[in-house]
Amino acid sequence: MNAPAAILPVILVTAACTLFTRVLPFLLFGRERPVPETVRYLGRVLPAAIMAALVVYCLKDVWPAFDGHGLSALCGVAVTALLHAVRRNSLISIAGGTAAYMLLIRFVFPV
Repeated sequence: MNAPAAILPVILVTAACTLFTRVLPFLLFGRERPVPETVRYLGRVLPAAIMAALVVYCLKDVWPAFDGHGLSALCGVAVTALLHAVRRNSLISIAGGTAAYMLLIRFVFPV
């Protein structure tokens, strides 16, 4: 199968899987059934756990060598934390930290 002919099936399967994952919670927990306490608990704790895992993953190679990459990464994390403490908006925090990191690795600490 050539590449253009494979595009449509891939798009259709992706769309079907996305639709299924979006509809599944409504099928499992209809309007009449209350959401189980376990699911509510996971909804409260997983966002922070995922963010902590992402920070650890992003900084896993930084600690031994505080070169330009390490300092840029630490400054990016600091900007993200500062923006989140001030603005309490995840989108602004992540975008600001990413922008700070990208500017630092391009102009201040080019690798």
